[in-house]
Amino acid sequence: MITPRPEYPRPQMVRSQWLNLNGPWNYQEDPGDSGEERGLVEKQYAESIVVPFCRESKLSGLEREDRCLAVWYRKVVAIPPEWEGQRVLLHFGAADYETTLWVDGRKVAYHRGGHTSFFFDITDWLQGQEATLCVRCRDDWRTRQPRGKQSVQVNNTGCFYQRTTGIWQTVWMEPVPQTWLRRPRMTPLVEQRAFHIEQSVTGGKRGQSIRARLHMEGCEIASTTSRVGVDFVGHLFLSIPEKFCRLWEPGAPHLYDITIELLNADATVCDTVHTYAGLRSLVLEGNRFLINDKSVYQKLVLDQGYYPDGLLTAPSDEELQRDIRISMAAGFNGARLHQKIFEERFLTHADRMGYLVWGEFPDWCQWPYPEQKPGNIWDTNFVVEWLEALERDYNHPSIIGWCPMNEATRREGAEVEREANMRAMFHAAKLADRTRPVVAVSGWGHILPETDIYDHHTYNQDAAELKKIIDYTTEPAGTRLWERMNHWPHNIGYAGQPFFVSEFGGMQWPAKEGSWGYGEAPKTLEEYYARFEAMCAVQLDHPACFGYCFTQLTDVSQECNGLYYADRTEKFSLDPIRAAQRAKDTTQ
Repeated sequence: MITPRPEYPRPQMVRSQWLNLNGPWNYQEDPGDSGEERGLVEKQYAESIVVPFCRESKLSGLEREDRCLAVWYRKVVAIPPEWEGQRVLLHFGAADYETTLWVDGRKVAYHRGGHTSFFFDITDWLQGQEATLCVRCRDDWRTRQPRGKQSVQVNNTGCFYQRTTGIWQTVWMEPVPQTWLRRPRMTPLVEQRAFHIEQSVTGGKRGQSIRARLHMEGCEIASTTSRVGVDFVGHLFLSIPEKFCRLWEPGAPHLYDITIELLNADATVCDTVHTYAGLRSLVLEGNRFLINDKSVYQKLVLDQGYYPDGLLTAPSDEELQRDIRISMAAGFNGARLHQKIFEERFLTHADRMGYLVWGEFPDWCQWPYPEQKPGNIWDTNFVVEWLEALERDYNHPSIIGWCPMNEATRREGAEVEREANMRAMFHAAKLADRTRPVVAVSGWGHILPETDIYDHHTYNQDAAELKKIIDYTTEPAGTRLWERMNHWPHNIGYAGQPFFVSEFGGMQWPAKEGSWGYGEAPKTLEEYYARFEAMCAVQLDHPACFGYCFTQLTDVSQECNGLYYADRTEKFSLDPIRAAQRAKDTTQ
């Protein structure tokens, strides 16, 4: 069998040695989550599943849609002999939701969070050149865990889609030295023509240092070295010679290659990783959003990252690139990555293609379910998993903003708890990343005055009404849109922040029995084009708007309001869609 998803899964931190574990794993379903009691750690499983695809997907070989509280995976792995003497790390791109690992029957580690990458150091549990890995993933649809757009009902409904249970991104191993480099944190400093690199070390020793080398077109153009501090973190300022200074921006996404080395006290190289970075700045100035001190109108599309055969998992790396290409072909220069933490390779393609993206946490399980009391809809792991996402994706120049919460509002009986959690998510983002703006709660639930960005969601497809909504929303401080409309009077009024309509459109095409979308579907394709053009024109011409986000790029399951079908084929000519997104004069 050809290994599915064979490409290197962590392109922002590359080591030369690694082992892809995708492909067939022994598999066992555990509907009652009693497997540990029944001895599944030691037993052979009768079935097989294709990793990294979830059980609900066609590509997994199972395509089972009913709920299952736990699933088990088992695989015997040969440890390459050349890895002897090094530590062995087992990586999971993502597994939904609670993952426990046993190695040769011994419990090793546990991770909670269904959308972020994690790893376990399994070195001390290895007993030879072979290891039996046993993985249990628990995923209870009744609990308060983050789940994004995954349906809690048995079947899909409205804008909720098929669940994802268990492993859904690449599983892989790599060897590292006894003292090794962690993921670097790289901050672009445009005015100083430099990158500030914070490099942490695991197992550090006195006398060690870190060296960073900057490359452009294969040639080294700068280098710097720093001692490892008492906290085993090195701080490096990698200056770019003026003649080699290139900015990262849409249309010209220049990237620098960087090699980071951990040096022993005798100057021998202990560990090496290869990465890249883009030099760009983000500044909020009044109601303007500036990229490299220029207004770049953000013509965004909502991208939910679902695939007919793989669900949350793209069938191939080419499909990730294709999603960016088809978005740009329709006239967009970026996307709101909606209710999903996209895999690292997608973000790397966005970096390389100059594609703007907003990172978002998949929090949309905030709606109360029948079996839950009004206040019982939050989990402390929201903040923990959000911090993991912020740490993993900090270095990507394509990410220009964060959205921790989507359409979250106060609810009767849970006002204090919900507002506290919203504040925690917002301030976690601000503390983890001081270089990007954060929209505290995207949509129509602006109850936190701290937000950097003010936005609104509306699926009113009448252009005149859309203009009224934008006018109401962006009136002077103290005016509240929802008070005027006798709805959500607790909202904080607009205070002059940069503003955009971060969801609009949603027209069904073609509407058919069983399909779902927003509003009344257009009766003709000409009507569809006319609505799109009129709604874009209102926002392109409105002085308060720095951009917009159209719903959506592709159909998803029963939701048929995409510009493309779910398989990414075109529904109609995109010429009028591109033409409607005409250039806007942003020279200011």
